[in-house]
Amino acid sequence: MDMKELIHQALLLKPQEKAGLIESLLISLDKPDESIEKIWADEAEKRLKAYRSGKLKGIPASEIFTNE
Repeated sequence: MDMKELIHQALLLKPQEKAGLIESLLISLDKPDESIEKIWADEAEKRLKAYRSGKLKGIPASEIFTNE
């Protein structure tokens, strides 16, 4: 099936089916890179350990979320 035929078939779908198709396509484009996810998870663990051991100081949310 070529692209034109695929689009034609998609346009014949019911609105709810179109929404499901669109959602599936978007999810397929937005898959996280597992290697990057691992790097961020490792970094989060490292920061948590540093915080718990007192090597890293926290910042109060009130200082971060100010209306300036």
